[in-house]
Amino acid sequence: MIISMKRHATREEIDEVRARVEHFGYKVHSIEGEERVVIGVVGVGDVAACLESIEAMPQVEKVVRISAPYKFVSKEFRKQKTRIRANGIEIGGDEFVVMAGPCSVESEKQIMQAAEGVAKAGAKMLRGGAFKPRTSPYDFQGMEEEGLKLLRKAKDVTGLAVITEVMTDRDVDLVAKYADVMQVGARNMQNFMLLKALGKCGRPVLLKRGLSSTVKELLMSAEYITAHGNPDVILCERGIRTFETATRNTCDISAIPVLHELTHLPVILDPSHATGKRSLVPAVSRAGVAIGADGLIVEVHPAPEKAISDGAQSLDLAQFEKMMRDLQPYVALWNESRKTQALAAAH
Repeated sequence: MIISMKRHATREEIDEVRARVEHFGYKVHSIEGEERVVIGVVGVGDVAACLESIEAMPQVEKVVRISAPYKFVSKEFRKQKTRIRANGIEIGGDEFVVMAGPCSVESEKQIMQAAEGVAKAGAKMLRGGAFKPRTSPYDFQGMEEEGLKLLRKAKDVTGLAVITEVMTDRDVDLVAKYADVMQVGARNMQNFMLLKALGKCGRPVLLKRGLSSTVKELLMSAEYITAHGNPDVILCERGIRTFETATRNTCDISAIPVLHELTHLPVILDPSHATGKRSLVPAVSRAGVAIGADGLIVEVHPAPEKAISDGAQSLDLAQFEKMMRDLQPYVALWNESRKTQALAAAH
């Protein structure tokens, strides 16, 4: 349930409500605005007695049950869209954010060329895997900490924020030393020990939808992170596994507006994994902008034909630069749409 405090409630009044909720055995999570505090309540069992008790407190304006199984990430908990900041960049705000770079960090020359190229084309964040989950145990697994150091060096040279994948709860602290945003890959969307650890990592998290996961399951995984203390979660649609074989995955483009209806969290699209074919990436990227995604995460490699992993779906630097130019009129319409939405919300 959601507890809305009266305007300008004192700290003592807020703490009294929190203590009352905890007395009933539930956990609390607060969002503190300039004028009003909203308290989220989560737990197991019938909340009727707790709800009636809280409603009777004079400092409480209203109490509302939340019907969704995911509490903190639902729009019932927070109407306003969450804006997530990383290295001076705001995701979910007034700017369409593109993250780009190679599937995996392979060498200093490769990651520096990629970083400089995507920055020149207009990307705001550098993606690159230092730890790589691969289907075959014999495939390249990543450069690990050495790869993280190269990503940090590329950031120092270009100013790009760094987003990179973390695979296990044991690696969270290590990756957080180098990354601005922690990425959870599709195969780890329901790695609950990892999600709990990311709740305490102090970094924004990009959560990719699992290969065969529903929208509800994606939101429940996001709830794990927020319920353990980290409200800064970015959702990523990256395609799902279906019977179709013409593409690597099936891009569920409709998931983007569905998620916008259900959650206040930012939503981005990964057209590279969604299609598996570089020829399709620009078209699906345009569709992502048009349908209202908050950004893109795109695989770009200086020499895709030589890439150790995911070369077939990676754009080269010239192709990425062209795609970014072609996206400009779509992004301009996106900007106008955001302004219209902001005006409507204000009234």
